[in-house]
Amino acid sequence: MGKKKNINFGFRGWMLIIYQAIAFVTYQVFTNYPLNILADMYGGAQTLSKVYSICAICGVIVQLVLAGVISRIKSIKTFGAVLGAVTLILGLGIMTLPPGPLWMVCYAVENVISVLYATFSIGILVGQWFPTRKGTIMGIATFAFPLANGLIGPFAVRVFSKGFPDVAGAFLPFMVIFVIGWVIGLIFIKDYPEQCGAYRDNDKSLTPEIAKGIMLKEIEDKKTSVWTLPNTLKCRDFWFITIPVGALLMFSVGMMTQSAAIIGNFEKELSFVGGYTGVMLMIMIFGCIGSFLLGVFDTRFGTKKAIQISVVIMIIAGVLGIIPNAVSLLLSMICLALFMGASSNFGVSMAAQYWRREDFSRIFTTASPIGNIICSSGPMVIAMLMYSSFGYQAIFVATAVAGVISLILLFLFSASHVKEVDDRYRTAAGKELDDALVGRK
Repeated sequence: MGKKKNINFGFRGWMLIIYQAIAFVTYQVFTNYPLNILADMYGGAQTLSKVYSICAICGVIVQLVLAGVISRIKSIKTFGAVLGAVTLILGLGIMTLPPGPLWMVCYAVENVISVLYATFSIGILVGQWFPTRKGTIMGIATFAFPLANGLIGPFAVRVFSKGFPDVAGAFLPFMVIFVIGWVIGLIFIKDYPEQCGAYRDNDKSLTPEIAKGIMLKEIEDKKTSVWTLPNTLKCRDFWFITIPVGALLMFSVGMMTQSAAIIGNFEKELSFVGGYTGVMLMIMIFGCIGSFLLGVFDTRFGTKKAIQISVVIMIIAGVLGIIPNAVSLLLSMICLALFMGASSNFGVSMAAQYWRREDFSRIFTTASPIGNIICSSGPMVIAMLMYSSFGYQAIFVATAVAGVISLILLFLFSASHVKEVDDRYRTAAGKELDDALVGRK
Protein backbone atom coordinates (compact mmCIF):
# COMPACT_ATOMS: atom_id res chain seq x y z
CA MET A 1 0.00 0.00 0.00
CA GLY A 2 2.85 2.32 0.62
CA LYS A 3 4.58 1.85 -2.73
CA LYS A 4 5.05 5.01 -4.76
CA LYS A 5 2.57 5.25 -7.60
CA ASN A 6 2.73 7.16 -10.87
CA ILE A 7 0.28 7.72 -13.70
CA ASN A 8 1.58 4.88 -15.89
CA PHE A 9 -1.56 2.78 -16.16
CA GLY A 10 -0.68 0.85 -19.32
CA PHE A 11 -2.56 0.98 -22.63
CA ARG A 12 -5.46 -1.19 -21.45
CA GLY A 13 -5.61 0.72 -18.18
CA TRP A 14 -6.04 3.99 -20.07
CA MET A 15 -8.74 2.34 -22.18
CA LEU A 16 -10.57 1.44 -18.97
CA ILE A 17 -10.28 5.05 -17.74
CA ILE A 18 -11.68 6.35 -21.05
CA TYR A 19 -14.44 3.73 -20.96
CA GLN A 20 -15.42 4.77 -17.43
CA ALA A 21 -15.20 8.51 -18.17
CA ILE A 22 -17.39 8.32 -21.28
CA ALA A 23 -19.91 6.16 -19.41
CA PHE A 24 -20.09 8.85 -16.72
CA VAL A 25 -20.78 11.50 -19.37
CA THR A 26 -23.41 9.23 -20.93
CA TYR A 27 -25.21 8.94 -17.60
CA GLN A 28 -24.91 12.67 -16.91
CA VAL A 29 -26.15 13.83 -20.32
CA PHE A 30 -29.16 11.53 -20.62
CA THR A 31 -30.40 12.08 -17.05
CA ASN A 32 -29.25 15.61 -16.13
CA TYR A 33 -29.56 17.55 -19.40
CA PRO A 34 -33.26 16.84 -19.93
CA LEU A 35 -33.98 17.79 -16.31
CA ASN A 36 -31.86 20.95 -16.41
CA ILE A 37 -32.38 22.34 -19.94
CA LEU A 38 -35.36 20.55 -21.49
CA ALA A 39 -37.65 20.29 -18.45
CA ASP A 40 -40.19 22.87 -19.71
CA MET A 41 -40.76 20.73 -22.81
CA TYR A 42 -41.54 17.61 -20.77
CA GLY A 43 -43.68 18.70 -17.82
CA GLY A 44 -41.42 21.02 -15.83
CA ALA A 45 -38.44 20.66 -13.49
CA GLN A 46 -40.46 19.49 -10.51
CA THR A 47 -42.20 16.78 -12.55
CA LEU A 48 -38.96 15.48 -14.07
CA SER A 49 -37.13 15.69 -10.74
CA LYS A 50 -39.79 13.42 -9.20
CA VAL A 51 -39.43 10.97 -12.08
CA TYR A 52 -35.63 11.12 -11.66
CA SER A 53 -35.82 10.43 -7.93
CA ILE A 54 -38.44 7.66 -8.13
CA CYS A 55 -36.57 5.85 -10.90
CA ALA A 56 -33.25 6.27 -9.13
CA ILE A 57 -34.80 4.54 -6.10
CA CYS A 58 -35.95 1.73 -8.41
CA GLY A 59 -32.36 1.51 -9.65
CA VAL A 60 -31.17 1.23 -6.07
CA ILE A 61 -33.53 -1.68 -5.42
CA VAL A 62 -32.18 -3.44 -8.52
CA GLN A 63 -28.61 -2.83 -7.33
CA LEU A 64 -29.35 -4.24 -3.88
CA VAL A 65 -30.79 -7.36 -5.49
CA LEU A 66 -27.67 -7.63 -7.66
CA ALA A 67 -25.48 -7.16 -4.57
CA GLY A 68 -26.85 -10.42 -3.22
CA VAL A 69 -26.06 -12.38 -6.39
CA ILE A 70 -22.99 -10.53 -7.68
CA SER A 71 -20.72 -13.56 -7.21
CA ARG A 72 -22.97 -15.56 -9.56
CA ILE A 73 -22.57 -13.14 -12.48
CA LYS A 74 -19.98 -14.86 -14.66
CA SER A 75 -18.77 -11.75 -16.49
CA ILE A 76 -19.18 -8.21 -15.17
CA LYS A 77 -17.69 -6.92 -18.46
CA THR A 78 -20.46 -8.61 -20.51
CA PHE A 79 -23.10 -7.50 -18.02
CA GLY A 80 -21.88 -3.90 -18.34
CA ALA A 81 -21.72 -4.08 -22.14
CA VAL A 82 -25.37 -5.16 -22.30
CA LEU A 83 -26.38 -2.34 -19.95
CA GLY A 84 -24.42 0.07 -22.14
CA ALA A 85 -26.26 -1.06 -25.27
CA VAL A 86 -29.63 -0.58 -23.57
CA THR A 87 -28.52 2.85 -22.32
CA LEU A 88 -27.71 3.92 -25.87
CA ILE A 89 -31.01 2.61 -27.26
CA LEU A 90 -32.98 4.47 -24.59
CA GLY A 91 -30.85 7.54 -25.30
CA LEU A 92 -31.95 7.44 -28.92
CA GLY A 93 -35.54 7.52 -27.68
CA ILE A 94 -34.82 10.58 -25.52
CA MET A 95 -33.19 12.25 -28.52
CA THR A 96 -35.85 11.58 -31.12
CA LEU A 97 -39.24 10.97 -29.51
CA PRO A 98 -41.69 13.90 -29.20
CA PRO A 99 -42.99 14.94 -25.77
CA GLY A 100 -45.47 12.39 -24.49
CA PRO A 101 -45.86 9.16 -22.49
CA LEU A 102 -43.35 7.18 -24.60
CA TRP A 103 -40.65 9.83 -24.13
CA MET A 104 -41.30 9.81 -20.38
CA VAL A 105 -40.98 6.02 -20.28
CA CYS A 106 -37.60 6.20 -22.08
CA TYR A 107 -36.38 8.90 -19.69
CA ALA A 108 -37.62 7.00 -16.64
CA VAL A 109 -36.02 3.68 -17.61
CA GLU A 110 -32.82 5.47 -18.66
CA ASN A 111 -32.47 6.77 -15.12
CA VAL A 112 -32.40 3.16 -13.90
CA ILE A 113 -30.24 1.55 -16.58
CA SER A 114 -27.63 4.26 -17.11
CA VAL A 115 -26.64 4.35 -13.44
CA LEU A 116 -26.23 0.55 -13.45
CA TYR A 117 -24.01 0.92 -16.51
CA ALA A 118 -21.85 3.89 -15.53
CA THR A 119 -21.48 3.74 -11.77
CA PHE A 120 -22.19 0.10 -10.94
CA SER A 121 -20.81 -2.35 -13.51
CA ILE A 122 -17.78 -0.36 -14.68
CA GLY A 123 -17.02 0.67 -11.09
CA ILE A 124 -16.57 -3.02 -10.24
CA LEU A 125 -14.14 -3.39 -13.15
CA VAL A 126 -12.08 -0.41 -11.94
CA GLY A 127 -11.76 -1.99 -8.49
CA GLN A 128 -10.70 -5.32 -10.01
CA TRP A 129 -8.12 -3.73 -12.29
CA PHE A 130 -6.69 -1.13 -9.89
CA PRO A 131 -7.33 -2.18 -6.28
CA THR A 132 -4.64 0.08 -4.75
CA ARG A 133 -4.69 2.90 -7.33
CA LYS A 134 -8.43 3.38 -7.53
CA GLY A 135 -8.31 6.95 -6.18
CA THR A 136 -6.05 8.23 -8.94
CA ILE A 137 -7.91 6.23 -11.60
CA MET A 138 -11.31 7.55 -10.55
CA GLY A 139 -9.85 11.02 -10.01
CA ILE A 140 -9.05 11.11 -13.73
CA ALA A 141 -12.20 9.31 -14.91
CA THR A 142 -14.47 11.66 -12.98
CA PHE A 143 -13.20 14.61 -14.99
CA ALA A 144 -16.29 13.52 -16.91
CA PHE A 145 -18.73 15.13 -14.50
CA PRO A 146 -17.36 18.70 -14.57
CA LEU A 147 -16.71 18.37 -18.31
CA ALA A 148 -20.32 17.33 -18.85
CA ASN A 149 -21.52 20.22 -16.72
CA GLY A 150 -19.27 22.63 -18.63
CA LEU A 151 -20.81 21.50 -21.91
CA ILE A 152 -24.39 22.03 -20.79
CA GLY A 153 -24.27 25.68 -21.94
CA PRO A 154 -23.30 24.86 -25.56
CA PHE A 155 -25.88 22.05 -25.49
CA ALA A 156 -28.60 24.53 -24.51
CA VAL A 157 -27.53 26.94 -27.24
CA ARG A 158 -27.62 24.13 -29.81
CA VAL A 159 -31.12 23.08 -28.74
CA PHE A 160 -32.58 26.50 -29.50
CA SER A 161 -30.17 27.84 -32.13
CA LYS A 162 -32.53 27.21 -35.07
CA GLY A 163 -35.43 29.12 -33.54
CA PHE A 164 -37.15 25.87 -32.63
CA PRO A 165 -36.07 23.05 -30.29
CA ASP A 166 -33.55 20.79 -32.06
CA VAL A 167 -33.16 18.16 -29.35
CA ALA A 168 -31.81 15.43 -31.64
CA GLY A 169 -29.19 17.75 -33.16
CA ALA A 170 -28.01 18.85 -29.71
CA PHE A 171 -27.65 15.26 -28.48
CA LEU A 172 -26.02 13.92 -31.65
CA PRO A 173 -22.34 14.83 -30.94
CA PHE A 174 -22.65 13.25 -27.49
CA MET A 175 -24.23 10.11 -28.92
CA VAL A 176 -21.28 9.62 -31.28
CA ILE A 177 -18.87 9.85 -28.32
CA PHE A 178 -21.03 7.48 -26.27
CA VAL A 179 -20.93 4.81 -28.97
CA ILE A 180 -17.14 5.15 -29.25
CA GLY A 181 -16.79 4.68 -25.48
CA TRP A 182 -19.01 1.61 -25.49
CA VAL A 183 -17.00 0.06 -28.35
CA ILE A 184 -13.73 0.74 -26.48
CA GLY A 185 -15.05 -1.20 -23.50
CA LEU A 186 -16.27 -4.01 -25.73
CA ILE A 187 -12.92 -4.45 -27.50
CA PHE A 188 -10.21 -3.64 -24.95
CA ILE A 189 -11.58 -4.48 -21.49
CA LYS A 190 -11.95 -7.84 -19.75
CA ASP A 191 -13.16 -8.69 -16.24
CA TYR A 192 -9.57 -8.88 -15.00
CA PRO A 193 -6.40 -7.42 -16.53
CA GLU A 194 -4.72 -10.83 -16.49
CA GLN A 195 -7.28 -12.04 -19.02
CA CYS A 196 -5.90 -9.73 -21.71
CA GLY A 197 -2.16 -9.68 -20.95
CA ALA A 198 -2.30 -6.64 -18.64
CA TYR A 199 -1.37 -6.38 -14.96
CA ARG A 200 -3.24 -5.61 -11.73
CA ASP A 201 -2.40 -1.98 -10.81
CA ASN A 202 -0.16 -2.15 -13.92
CA ASP A 203 2.39 -3.79 -11.63
CA LYS A 204 4.73 -5.52 -14.07
CA SER A 205 6.93 -6.85 -11.28
CA LEU A 206 4.55 -9.80 -11.08
CA THR A 207 5.17 -12.63 -13.48
CA PRO A 208 2.19 -13.66 -15.63
CA GLU A 209 2.02 -16.94 -13.71
CA ILE A 210 1.86 -15.22 -10.31
CA ALA A 211 -0.65 -12.64 -11.58
CA LYS A 212 -2.90 -15.36 -12.96
CA GLY A 213 -2.65 -17.28 -9.70
CA ILE A 214 -3.75 -14.19 -7.73
CA MET A 215 -6.66 -13.68 -10.10
CA LEU A 216 -7.87 -17.29 -9.84
CA LYS A 217 -7.60 -17.24 -6.04
CA GLU A 218 -9.56 -13.98 -5.89
CA ILE A 219 -12.31 -15.37 -8.14
CA GLU A 220 -12.57 -18.44 -5.91
CA ASP A 221 -12.50 -16.44 -2.63
CA LYS A 222 -15.30 -14.18 -3.87
CA LYS A 223 -17.65 -17.14 -3.82
CA THR A 224 -17.24 -17.49 -0.04
CA SER A 225 -16.86 -13.81 0.92
CA VAL A 226 -17.90 -13.27 4.55
CA TRP A 227 -19.21 -9.78 3.71
CA THR A 228 -22.69 -10.85 2.71
CA LEU A 229 -25.41 -8.23 2.35
CA PRO A 230 -26.74 -8.71 5.94
CA ASN A 231 -23.21 -8.64 7.40
CA THR A 232 -22.34 -5.49 5.47
CA LEU A 233 -25.49 -3.69 6.56
CA LYS A 234 -24.80 -4.60 10.21
CA CYS A 235 -21.36 -2.94 10.16
CA ARG A 236 -21.56 0.55 11.68
CA ASP A 237 -18.42 1.76 9.88
CA PHE A 238 -19.98 0.90 6.53
CA TRP A 239 -22.71 3.45 7.28
CA PHE A 240 -20.32 6.03 8.76
CA ILE A 241 -18.47 6.28 5.45
CA THR A 242 -21.26 5.51 2.96
CA ILE A 243 -23.64 8.25 4.16
CA PRO A 244 -21.08 11.09 3.68
CA VAL A 245 -20.28 9.78 0.19
CA GLY A 246 -23.99 9.82 -0.61
CA ALA A 247 -24.36 13.34 0.79
CA LEU A 248 -21.53 14.65 -1.40
CA LEU A 249 -23.21 13.10 -4.44
CA MET A 250 -26.66 14.34 -3.41
CA PHE A 251 -25.73 18.00 -3.31
CA SER A 252 -23.32 18.02 -6.25
CA VAL A 253 -25.76 16.23 -8.57
CA GLY A 254 -28.80 18.04 -7.17
CA MET A 255 -27.21 21.48 -7.56
CA MET A 256 -26.28 20.79 -11.16
CA THR A 257 -29.86 19.88 -12.06
CA GLN A 258 -30.91 23.38 -10.95
CA SER A 259 -27.72 25.24 -11.90
CA ALA A 260 -29.49 27.48 -14.43
CA ALA A 261 -32.08 28.58 -11.85
CA ILE A 262 -29.51 29.08 -9.06
CA ILE A 263 -27.06 31.09 -11.16
CA GLY A 264 -29.96 32.96 -12.74
CA ASN A 265 -30.46 34.82 -9.46
CA PHE A 266 -27.33 36.85 -10.31
CA GLU A 267 -27.19 36.46 -14.10
CA LYS A 268 -26.52 40.17 -14.75
CA GLU A 269 -24.07 40.58 -11.89
CA LEU A 270 -22.12 37.55 -13.14
CA SER A 271 -21.77 38.95 -16.66
CA PHE A 272 -18.12 39.74 -15.85
CA VAL A 273 -17.41 35.98 -16.05
CA GLY A 274 -19.78 35.34 -18.97
CA GLY A 275 -23.03 34.74 -17.10
CA TYR A 276 -24.39 31.19 -16.84
CA THR A 277 -22.15 29.76 -19.57
CA GLY A 278 -19.06 31.35 -18.01
CA VAL A 279 -19.87 30.05 -14.54
CA MET A 280 -20.44 26.54 -15.90
CA LEU A 281 -17.08 26.74 -17.68
CA MET A 282 -15.43 27.65 -14.38
CA ILE A 283 -17.23 24.74 -12.71
CA MET A 284 -15.82 22.47 -15.41
CA ILE A 285 -12.24 23.72 -14.88
CA PHE A 286 -12.30 23.62 -11.07
CA GLY A 287 -14.19 20.34 -11.14
CA CYS A 288 -11.39 18.69 -13.11
CA ILE A 289 -8.77 20.16 -10.75
CA GLY A 290 -10.62 18.97 -7.65
CA SER A 291 -11.31 15.54 -9.08
CA PHE A 292 -7.67 14.90 -9.93
CA LEU A 293 -6.10 16.38 -6.79
CA LEU A 294 -8.50 14.68 -4.40
CA GLY A 295 -8.07 11.42 -6.33
CA VAL A 296 -4.28 11.60 -5.95
CA PHE A 297 -4.70 12.55 -2.27
CA ASP A 298 -7.01 9.55 -1.85
CA THR A 299 -4.40 7.17 -3.27
CA ARG A 300 -1.49 8.57 -1.27
CA PHE A 301 -3.03 9.46 2.09
CA GLY A 302 -6.21 7.41 2.37
CA THR A 303 -9.83 7.61 1.35
CA LYS A 304 -11.13 8.79 4.73
CA LYS A 305 -8.91 11.88 4.70
CA ALA A 306 -9.88 12.66 1.09
CA ILE A 307 -13.59 12.45 1.94
CA GLN A 308 -13.06 14.63 5.02
CA ILE A 309 -11.43 17.34 2.89
CA SER A 310 -14.30 17.12 0.41
CA VAL A 311 -16.87 17.49 3.18
CA VAL A 312 -15.07 20.54 4.59
CA ILE A 313 -15.17 22.10 1.11
CA MET A 314 -18.88 21.24 0.99
CA ILE A 315 -19.46 23.11 4.26
CA ILE A 316 -17.57 26.14 2.91
CA ALA A 317 -19.69 26.01 -0.27
CA GLY A 318 -22.85 26.05 1.83
CA VAL A 319 -21.73 28.97 4.01
CA LEU A 320 -20.63 31.08 1.03
CA GLY A 321 -23.86 30.37 -0.85
CA ILE A 322 -25.97 31.72 2.00
CA ILE A 323 -24.43 35.19 1.57
CA PRO A 324 -26.73 37.03 -0.90
CA ASN A 325 -24.31 38.42 -3.47
CA ALA A 326 -22.90 37.38 -6.82
CA VAL A 327 -19.26 36.96 -5.79
CA SER A 328 -20.15 34.72 -2.84
CA LEU A 329 -22.37 32.61 -5.08
CA LEU A 330 -19.55 32.29 -7.63
CA LEU A 331 -17.08 31.21 -4.94
CA SER A 332 -19.64 28.77 -3.59
CA MET A 333 -20.11 27.19 -7.02
CA ILE A 334 -16.33 26.88 -7.41
CA CYS A 335 -16.20 25.02 -4.07
CA LEU A 336 -19.06 22.84 -5.28
CA ALA A 337 -17.03 22.06 -8.40
CA LEU A 338 -13.99 21.04 -6.33
CA PHE A 339 -15.84 18.27 -4.52
CA MET A 340 -18.29 17.45 -7.33
CA GLY A 341 -16.02 15.29 -9.48
CA ALA A 342 -14.25 13.77 -6.50
CA SER A 343 -17.54 12.72 -4.88
CA SER A 344 -17.97 10.09 -7.57
CA ASN A 345 -14.51 8.67 -6.79
CA PHE A 346 -15.25 7.57 -3.29
CA GLY A 347 -17.71 4.70 -3.72
CA VAL A 348 -15.06 2.63 -5.49
CA SER A 349 -12.24 3.96 -3.32
CA MET A 350 -13.68 3.25 0.08
CA ALA A 351 -14.72 -0.31 -0.84
CA ALA A 352 -11.24 -1.08 -2.16
CA GLN A 353 -9.42 0.80 0.61
CA TYR A 354 -10.96 -0.70 3.73
CA TRP A 355 -12.04 -4.18 2.63
CA ARG A 356 -10.25 -7.13 1.02
CA ARG A 357 -9.96 -7.59 -2.72
CA GLU A 358 -12.13 -10.68 -2.52
CA ASP A 359 -14.80 -8.66 -0.69
CA PHE A 360 -14.61 -5.54 -2.89
CA SER A 361 -17.49 -6.38 -5.24
CA ARG A 362 -19.79 -7.29 -2.31
CA ILE A 363 -19.07 -4.03 -0.46
CA PHE A 364 -19.17 -1.83 -3.56
CA THR A 365 -22.42 -3.30 -4.85
CA THR A 366 -24.01 -2.54 -1.47
CA ALA A 367 -22.46 0.91 -0.99
CA SER A 368 -23.23 2.05 -4.54
CA PRO A 369 -27.03 1.71 -4.33
CA ILE A 370 -27.17 3.26 -0.86
CA GLY A 371 -25.07 6.19 -2.06
CA ASN A 372 -27.30 6.45 -5.10
CA ILE A 373 -30.52 6.44 -3.09
CA ILE A 374 -29.20 9.40 -1.10
CA CYS A 375 -27.99 11.02 -4.32
CA SER A 376 -31.28 10.38 -6.11
CA SER A 377 -33.17 12.51 -3.62
CA GLY A 378 -30.93 15.47 -4.54
CA PRO A 379 -32.77 16.80 -7.62
CA MET A 380 -36.17 16.60 -5.91
CA VAL A 381 -34.94 18.14 -2.62
CA ILE A 382 -33.00 20.90 -4.42
CA ALA A 383 -36.02 21.70 -6.63
CA MET A 384 -38.31 21.88 -3.59
CA LEU A 385 -35.90 24.18 -1.74
CA MET A 386 -35.29 26.28 -4.85
CA TYR A 387 -38.96 27.05 -5.30
CA SER A 388 -39.78 27.40 -1.59
CA SER A 389 -40.48 30.73 0.07
CA PHE A 390 -36.86 30.82 1.31
CA GLY A 391 -35.46 30.80 -2.24
CA TYR A 392 -32.09 29.54 -3.44
CA GLN A 393 -30.33 30.27 -0.10
CA ALA A 394 -32.23 27.40 1.52
CA ILE A 395 -30.26 25.03 -0.73
CA PHE A 396 -26.98 26.26 0.70
CA VAL A 397 -28.19 26.07 4.31
CA ALA A 398 -29.06 22.41 3.68
CA THR A 399 -25.65 21.87 2.05
CA ALA A 400 -23.77 23.24 5.05
CA VAL A 401 -25.85 21.23 7.55
CA ALA A 402 -25.38 17.99 5.57
CA GLY A 403 -21.64 18.71 5.44
CA VAL A 404 -21.39 19.08 9.24
CA ILE A 405 -23.31 15.82 9.82
CA SER A 406 -21.09 14.03 7.29
CA LEU A 407 -17.91 15.28 8.97
CA ILE A 408 -19.07 13.94 12.34
CA LEU A 409 -19.80 10.53 10.81
CA LEU A 410 -16.35 10.41 9.21
CA PHE A 411 -14.68 11.10 12.57
CA LEU A 412 -16.60 8.11 13.94
CA PHE A 413 -15.43 5.81 11.11
CA SER A 414 -12.59 3.45 12.10
CA ALA A 415 -10.61 1.29 9.66
CA SER A 416 -9.26 -0.73 12.60
CA HIS A 417 -12.82 -1.52 13.67
CA VAL A 418 -13.56 -2.76 10.14
CA LYS A 419 -10.69 -5.23 10.64
CA GLU A 420 -12.12 -6.35 13.99
CA VAL A 421 -15.48 -7.04 12.36
CA ASP A 422 -13.75 -8.81 9.46
CA ASP A 423 -11.89 -11.02 11.96
CA ARG A 424 -15.15 -11.95 13.69
CA TYR A 425 -16.86 -12.83 10.41
CA ARG A 426 -13.88 -14.89 9.21
CA THR A 427 -13.60 -16.74 12.51
CA ALA A 428 -17.30 -17.61 12.41
CA ALA A 429 -16.88 -18.86 8.83
CA GLY A 430 -13.82 -20.94 9.73
CA LYS A 431 -11.49 -18.82 7.61
CA GLU A 432 -7.87 -18.08 8.43
CA LEU A 433 -7.05 -14.69 9.99
CA ASP A 434 -4.26 -12.52 8.58
CA ASP A 435 -2.95 -8.94 8.50
CA ALA A 436 -4.39 -8.00 5.08
CA LEU A 437 -6.40 -5.11 6.56
CA VAL A 438 -3.77 -3.84 8.97
CA GLY A 439 -2.63 -0.25 8.44
CA ARG A 440 -5.40 0.82 6.06
CA LYS A 441 -5.47 4.62 6.19
